[in-house]
Amino acid sequence: MSVFLGYVFLGISLAAPIGPVNAAQLTKGIYGGFWHAWLVGLGAMLADAILMLIVYLGVFHFLETPFMQTLLWSFGCFVLIYTGVDSILSARKKVEMKFIKGNSLRKSFLYGFILSITNPLSLLFWLGIFGSVLAKTVSTYDLNHIIFYSAAIFVGLFVWDITMATIASTFRRILTSKLLVVISALSGVSLIGFGLYFGVQAVKLLFF
Repeated sequence: MSVFLGYVFLGISLAAPIGPVNAAQLTKGIYGGFWHAWLVGLGAMLADAILMLIVYLGVFHFLETPFMQTLLWSFGCFVLIYTGVDSILSARKKVEMKFIKGNSLRKSFLYGFILSITNPLSLLFWLGIFGSVLAKTVSTYDLNHIIFYSAAIFVGLFVWDITMATIASTFRRILTSKLLVVISALSGVSLIGFGLYFGVQAVKLLFF
């Protein structure tokens, strides 16, 4: 159970940095309500699922080699630390909340999906992180555990999606710049911590 919760926390950490999707959720929540904000995040999650499936189908069969495991751990380390540092450095940047016209729930869902799937960093992000997770689980667990822990990441993404939608639509008064700075900084520190862990795994494969 502790391992499962670890992957849930990883999913929350991946979703928490203030970026295009979170900014869109804040905007939709303020101007459209809970369901619009939630569907933006849900659309982004669908894009994440597609990218994870692409990584799984393309990388899974090569993960058992020490070379690929070292490469993935190293790449995951770089992506996580880079994203964490960027999240901390950009924490004080103002999140723009522009009014987005259209009241269609379907448009909100498609908006989140397109926002995530067209991000050029998304594939590299998931390749490094999910590829590293696969490298760990394939060498330790069977297919059922791989699916189980992958689902745990999505539980974390879903929890954060609900949290953002609730904050944006219901507790508008606490959407202060200080709160956004704290959320972004904490998620950045968490991502750096995961990145260092990935780096240690890469070093172990290289020298031990």
